[in-house]
Amino acid sequence: MSVSDFLKNATSKWMRDDGPESDIVISTRIRVARNLAKYPFPLLATDSQAEAIIEDVQRAIQQPAFRKLGNFELLRCKNLTELERNVLVEKHLISPNLAEEVRHGAVVLRDDEAVSIMINEEDHIRLQCIVPGLEISSAWQLANQLDDALELTLNYAFDEKRGYLTACPTNVGTGIRASVMMHLPGLVITNQIHRILQAISQVGLVVRGIYGEGSEAVGNLFQISNQLTLGQSESEILGNLQVVAKQIIEHERQARRQLMRDNREQLEDRICRSFGILSYARRIDSKETMQRLSDVRLGIDLGIIKGVSSRILKELMVMTRPAFLQKYAGQELAPGERDWRRASIIRERLRMDDSQI
Repeated sequence: MSVSDFLKNATSKWMRDDGPESDIVISTRIRVARNLAKYPFPLLATDSQAEAIIEDVQRAIQQPAFRKLGNFELLRCKNLTELERNVLVEKHLISPNLAEEVRHGAVVLRDDEAVSIMINEEDHIRLQCIVPGLEISSAWQLANQLDDALELTLNYAFDEKRGYLTACPTNVGTGIRASVMMHLPGLVITNQIHRILQAISQVGLVVRGIYGEGSEAVGNLFQISNQLTLGQSESEILGNLQVVAKQIIEHERQARRQLMRDNREQLEDRICRSFGILSYARRIDSKETMQRLSDVRLGIDLGIIKGVSSRILKELMVMTRPAFLQKYAGQELAPGERDWRRASIIRERLRMDDSQI
């Protein structure tokens, strides 16, 4: 495998499947934060220590116990262009923070892109597993297997009272961050989203945008995760998220039924108008694209739009982002050029999808 294998397709292999509750839950992610006992946290590590951390992880992933869990490739950020790093961010394979850590950062990717291990981000190791739909248990099972395999070789920083030690106090304890990416247009359109999000914050969960902390919730996509990892067991963290996610799913379904019952004409107009714009527009910016794609996905899920696969919308969510657009074009594009090329790709993909149905 090479970096080009991870950059050539907009959708990761896991994105092509639908999991449970996939009409609302796009994906489930488990992230495990770990640090190596013999080194200071990345912010305080010297150049030689940061390099040693990468080498230690590289040795760990070459061990038989780890290799049986898949085919992996280690990529160093310093060997990637800024554009390539940004494409990996848009595909949710690395964080925006790691993309900026050019000298010391690295990432280990599995060939299906369901697993990524960021090295020298905020912590020495940030292990991430992503699966489609609401699959908290299976995502955790995979993450736990990978974590155990790494720990056979690596000596983690661990305290008997506090648990796993991390750079940020909110991650101390289990070091686990479990999250679900949810598409909630019904709650947004019916103006219920703020009440729901407020209730979420009161039960120890936090809501972020599509690219995590500090990012905007564009396209009615919300990432909901646990806030603290200290004082709770893994099963408590995962169980709490599962219960809340199920409740949000039911609220979203109720909102969609309400819209279909009380405002069907307006809803159909909104959805079909967005589909028309995506099908025929000559220029469209990134933010409008995400909103229109959200409308069309809602239309597909409600049976208003037929002959278009929701899979194509997942692909367009990545293909139309700035970095992937430029990678696809093979050149740097000014904002106006990106808007033109974005519209062209959307028209092409929607026509192609329609011809395959």
